[in-house]
Amino acid sequence: MTSIPITYKHIGVTNCKDTPLSLTQSPLPHIAPNQVLIKVAAAGVNGPDLAQRQGIYPPPDDASPILGLEVAGKICAVGNEVTQWQIGDEICALVAGGGYAEYAIAHQDHCLALPNSISMIQGAALPETLFTVWGNLFQRAKLKPSDTVLIHGASGGLGNCAIQLAKAFGAKVIATAGSQDKCTHCLALGADHAFEYSSPSLHQAIMEATNHQGVSVVFDMAAGDFVNLNLKLLQHDGRMVTVALQRGIKAQVDVFRLMSKRIIWTGSTLRPQSDETKANIATELKQHVLPLLKQGLCHPHIYQTFELSEAEQAHQLMASKTHSGKIVLTVN
Repeated sequence: MTSIPITYKHIGVTNCKDTPLSLTQSPLPHIAPNQVLIKVAAAGVNGPDLAQRQGIYPPPDDASPILGLEVAGKICAVGNEVTQWQIGDEICALVAGGGYAEYAIAHQDHCLALPNSISMIQGAALPETLFTVWGNLFQRAKLKPSDTVLIHGASGGLGNCAIQLAKAFGAKVIATAGSQDKCTHCLALGADHAFEYSSPSLHQAIMEATNHQGVSVVFDMAAGDFVNLNLKLLQHDGRMVTVALQRGIKAQVDVFRLMSKRIIWTGSTLRPQSDETKANIATELKQHVLPLLKQGLCHPHIYQTFELSEAEQAHQLMASKTHSGKIVLTVN
């Protein structure tokens, strides 16, 4: 086993988007009895990382202030209450912070074993997306095989995951994306239909794609002015789950339409949820999703990788919204 250093390199803490990200070095944190220490091989880049830099998605009080919510690597130390994992295990893990680093700490119940078919880079693109999609689309919105689901902004990491899992479980998928190329990307992942969300005929196109029946579930990463569009498109007793706010945090909602159609509207952010809630999601992922990964029926699409020291460039690409799939930092 490689010896564990006293200090480690990580991206410096900043809550300002105008301060460029750069490497720094700090003492290695101690692990709690129920935690594991991971020698990070790769870390996923996500929208909440950019939000944290803008000061609108702060880490919980007990979490690392370092950016990064998902990692893949090898376990190099375990707390004295850890029973699920051993030193040397290759895993990916959901972390509440601290992923942009050579070493990261994770709760033992928030780790997933990496299938042999999944590389470390692909593994780093899994936890944040899998936990978010499963916890919202399947647990909150209760997606069923008979459902038609509308996935907004489907060309990014969350959308890619939502398309593949929804199709794997038998649902019909309609995707929206920012360009025709991104729509083509969504179709290649399995979406039944894909439309540019800027199209003035979006409502008509989706209604025609559903034989004017509308959709049963909306996986909403838009919110803002799309809320009322979603309410129009949803069937009676439909479900809408909001997980991101690309089009704004406020909307003037047609509440009567929501009432008259008996629509259930929910949503969540992942990081503030309890360890127990995340552990519950992990348990269901191990049961229902890891077998799909092993069979190659679901896989993360990696758009581009950057070295850890190039985190600023990775964020610039994320902010440009020109990518399709996941952006990943590699750690050497």
